[in-house]
Amino acid sequence: MTDNVEGLLRSLAPQVLGAVVRGFGHFDTAEDAVQEALLAAATQWPVEGIPDNPRAWLITVAARRLTDLLRSEQARQRREDTVARWELPDRSLAPAADRPAAETDDTLILLLMCCHPSLSPASQIALTLRAVGGLTTAEIARAFLVPEATMTRRVSRAKQSIKDSGVPFGMPAGPERPERLGAVLHVLYLIFNEGYASTSGPKLQRTDLSDEAIRLTRMVHNLLPDDGEVTGLLALMLLTDARRLARTSANGGLIAMAEQDRSLWNAAAITEGVALVSAALGRGAAGPYQLQAAITAIHDEAPTADATDWPQIIALYELLKRMSDNPVVTLNHAVAVAMARGAQAGLALIGEIEADERIAGDHRLHAVRAHLLEMAGDRSAARDCYVAAAGRTTSLPQQRYLHARAARLATDD
Repeated sequence: MTDNVEGLLRSLAPQVLGAVVRGFGHFDTAEDAVQEALLAAATQWPVEGIPDNPRAWLITVAARRLTDLLRSEQARQRREDTVARWELPDRSLAPAADRPAAETDDTLILLLMCCHPSLSPASQIALTLRAVGGLTTAEIARAFLVPEATMTRRVSRAKQSIKDSGVPFGMPAGPERPERLGAVLHVLYLIFNEGYASTSGPKLQRTDLSDEAIRLTRMVHNLLPDDGEVTGLLALMLLTDARRLARTSANGGLIAMAEQDRSLWNAAAITEGVALVSAALGRGAAGPYQLQAAITAIHDEAPTADATDWPQIIALYELLKRMSDNPVVTLNHAVAVAMARGAQAGLALIGEIEADERIAGDHRLHAVRAHLLEMAGDRSAARDCYVAAAGRTTSLPQQRYLHARAARLATDD
């Protein structure tokens, strides 16, 4: 019962918050009121049972609590003789408990608000996980390895920025809508990547974050099933996450894709991801997420590493390079070229981005160069590059893996 309640509350939280913000405004105060409603439900429902209309129950409780909070704020402002006073909203604006639960889902609008362009990417991520994902501030802080007080300030500043922007709660119109949706997808992509390959800390993966990113992206896909890039992003996440169990050894060490036990890959996730990306690519011009999903599908469908269709992957990366000037895409393209045409061909391409300050200090550049140098037979140079790469990452599993590669080359000399 408790697990069922928790899952239900997580799925309803963004719908309830969106409905309350739409009815009352005051995003920051509404979020506090919804959190209290969720806490009340978590306490009462396991004992009293889940109500017939749980969404309406939560909206009603949150609306009542928000009204109390606004009245309290008005009283405080009057006591302080503040000129600016809030007016209580008409209770008719609040969603009524007898409305059907299937009424308009405001989750997408809420996501668009959390990813407002006035916010930094870090604040967008924090607010999305808090308001839409339903994670507590403490949970978000633990996920990103920062003190809870730091995350509390980040979330508070994000709420204040949205309040100060004066942007009404509603779907953006005109050209702003696809731009804001793009920001939402980018934030979900960043959350997934941090969960799948943590940039710092003792663990390679933080499955709570990657699972949450998949859940939220699936939610957006349900709201926008015909959007190719939303579909592509969901496919990319599923196809990438399918390899989760094979990526680490029993002691948590990193296992490179070529060395993974492919029988451990999640066949159901691969089947779903391939179906999604195939449907998206069949609907028109492909976007970056669709192309990345297509590349990942080729990897996942190859029975062995040697059977990977590298020429097709090269072609897809070349399409990606035309869409955006991204050095990481160029780096991945260089690996594919090396696998298909030899290490020297890949090293030549890496030389073209060595001076790019966006990636020059990134451990991935040095790790890829080390791998290609090892393929080319330059073991000494490869060892030096592995050590250099290890010194540029804050992920402990990555450090151990890179040092192990360097040590193996030293032993073999």
